[in-house]
Amino acid sequence: MSYSPNQQVDVIIIGGGPAGMSAALVLGRARRHVLVLDEALPRHRVTRESHGFLTRDGVSPSELRQVARQQIAAYPTVRFVQETVVEAEGIDGKFEVKTQNGQVYHARKLLFAVGMKDLPMELEGLEAVYGKSAYVCPYCDGWEMQNRQIAVIARSAFALHLTRTVSGWTDDLMVFTHGEQLPDEQKQQLESRGIPVFETPIQRIESENGETRAIVLEDGRVIERTAIFFAPQLEPGSTLPSVLGCETMDSGAMVVDESGRSSIAGIFGAGDGASQKYQVAAAVAAGSMAGAGINTELLESDWEHRAASLS
Repeated sequence: MSYSPNQQVDVIIIGGGPAGMSAALVLGRARRHVLVLDEALPRHRVTRESHGFLTRDGVSPSELRQVARQQIAAYPTVRFVQETVVEAEGIDGKFEVKTQNGQVYHARKLLFAVGMKDLPMELEGLEAVYGKSAYVCPYCDGWEMQNRQIAVIARSAFALHLTRTVSGWTDDLMVFTHGEQLPDEQKQQLESRGIPVFETPIQRIESENGETRAIVLEDGRVIERTAIFFAPQLEPGSTLPSVLGCETMDSGAMVVDESGRSSIAGIFGAGDGASQKYQVAAAVAAGSMAGAGINTELLESDWEHRAASLS
């Protein structure tokens, strides 16, 4: 089904990743007119495989998106457009969004499924191994890196948390704080468990064909490692939720309830951009709940409108 830009749809979903497509599926099955605006630059495009999602474990992110789009195509009230949204305004029941190409679309509800974006990687050599032998989520990629010589690169208290999590997949761990001094208590916890802590700044990461070989420190030491888990520096995939007044976390992610409702009526959020659980399965679940939450509000509005029209 095609829509003219001036036609109001029930829902505009901004973002076509797992959360956005999950919501689109729920809403399409509810016979809602849905427009998905997706810039087609998913954060996980550097990853070769997606894991932890039942029935799709090990498929590539591109295949996951392709299969989802094919299945959603069975519901003709859902339309996908590759566009970057740059402006949004309005109130519950009457929202307007504008794209980079100048198109303007209207909807009764908005769902932001914009995810998070990686900030430029400050460590030389990290980008070359990202998604190949360097990862951010042990639950997503720990199995593939099990029993390797793993470097945990993280600062502050997160270093202890990430190391403890990664320890479920290997006994050969080293922590690199890239110049930051860990609190004595945290450092003692790590070292008492045979996990060395290197607080010297990292000069570069050496690799070959995407496979990590060593961490080179600024003092000249070369530490052999074959895999990395690191704490990424992230920013929201869009600043529009905060521009619209939605409450956000310190990370910039939207604050939403279990049905994806934000602090602003009619605006919903789902996926990485409204959570701190960065897993495909979690994004799909959040998208499904947001889709149901949006449809519930639309049903309530339609129910009241029906009564008013017959009175």
